[in-house]
Amino acid sequence: MKLSTRARYGTRALLDIALHWGGEPVLMKDIARRQHISLPYLQHIIAPLIESGILKSTRGVGGGVWLAEDPDEIKLSEIVLLLEGSIAPVECINRPEVCNRAESCATRDIWCELNIAMETVLESTTLRDLVEQQKIKSKSGDLMYQI
Repeated sequence: MKLSTRARYGTRALLDIALHWGGEPVLMKDIARRQHISLPYLQHIIAPLIESGILKSTRGVGGGVWLAEDPDEIKLSEIVLLLEGSIAPVECINRPEVCNRAESCATRDIWCELNIAMETVLESTTLRDLVEQQKIKSKSGDLMYQI
């Protein structure tokens, strides 16, 4: 199972914004440059994050985007669900009615366990966790996120 670029880039953009938590709004062009994401695609990704209330934005001089709440309050599960939708590896996990073998299928049980494991990791990880992990990695030379 692979996450789309929308979910991966959206998470990277939110991490970039979270690294600036408490400061001035972050310019979209700066996020795009640091994350190597085209500005039009970044704007496409950011729009639902603003609509959902995860981000706030303002235009004009001094404008940009910022987190609407503390990074401790934003879980990766919320981000991925918003940008990706369900991450279930097979459709019958969320919709057992699509398969007439769903109730008697041993492989579906494994896919359900996999889904639970992925959801557990995403639910237990916040943007703050990613910020702390990125700070450790930045000390070891990862310049992409150094601010």
